[in-house]
Amino acid sequence: MYSQIDRNKRRSIILVMIFVAVIILLGWIFGKITGYGYAGLWIAVIISIVMSLFSYYSGDKIALATSGAKEIKKTDNPYVYRMVENLCITAGLPMPKVHIISEPAINAFATGRDPEHASIAITQGAIDKLENEELEGVIAHELSHVKNYDIRLMMIVIVLIGIVVLMSDMLIRFQFFGHRRSRESNQIGAILLVVGIILAILSPIFAQLIQLAISRKREYLADASGALLTRYPDGLANALEKIGKQGQALKRANNATAHLYISNPFGKKKRLFANLFATHPPVEKRVAELRKMTI
Repeated sequence: MYSQIDRNKRRSIILVMIFVAVIILLGWIFGKITGYGYAGLWIAVIISIVMSLFSYYSGDKIALATSGAKEIKKTDNPYVYRMVENLCITAGLPMPKVHIISEPAINAFATGRDPEHASIAITQGAIDKLENEELEGVIAHELSHVKNYDIRLMMIVIVLIGIVVLMSDMLIRFQFFGHRRSRESNQIGAILLVVGIILAILSPIFAQLIQLAISRKREYLADASGALLTRYPDGLANALEKIGKQGQALKRANNATAHLYISNPFGKKKRLFANLFATHPPVEKRVAELRKMTI
């Protein structure tokens, strides 16, 4: 687990570098195609730096705001607050900010840039429908994301994917609706045009695949870490089974933050290639892994 924490820290840096490189490349091609030269490149550099810093310091606020989460104090819900507090003491973590999402679906997520600046959000449905040990397992799972630095990794990915999609969209729009001087007849211009279109189409797909691969792997680690924290794997396993049977979607779920939740916030969706592009491993497999554990 400690090696995974170090790996997540390294991945944060590597991912930022990859995304920044892709953004700069899109900016350079945009400049070449439009005839603006290096102006497009510098715009891309500035956007990537500003948005990377923004994602690091404010990405958690975006995730909480889009989910409709409201922060609570101990007096607002002593049961939930004390449960988080006790698990933090056990895990050796500072107390995160606790939020509640007023939705009947059973779900939860954690966000932030490090354990000192973390938040967890729990749906009202999880509080109402889960037994004490089950809710404890869900919270332990989310606190494990905090301890393992998953929250930093995935928060950065949210904003950087958004930048890549935005710039790709701008590039495609300009190539179809831009200035005439962008439609160069020479061979280099034609090649750049083709490369630009390919990059504009593939960049969001590439970014999404990175997000999905990291998201699925980290869920298994958080399940194991959470079970180790509570010393009761069946608590989380039972909670996941309830989530799987319910299959209820969150009203304010969106693709940008779907991977943050303990389970798919869109509910049950039966479609072709659903598992390939899923943000979470199948609930059945996660439950089976938890049932094998003896602590």
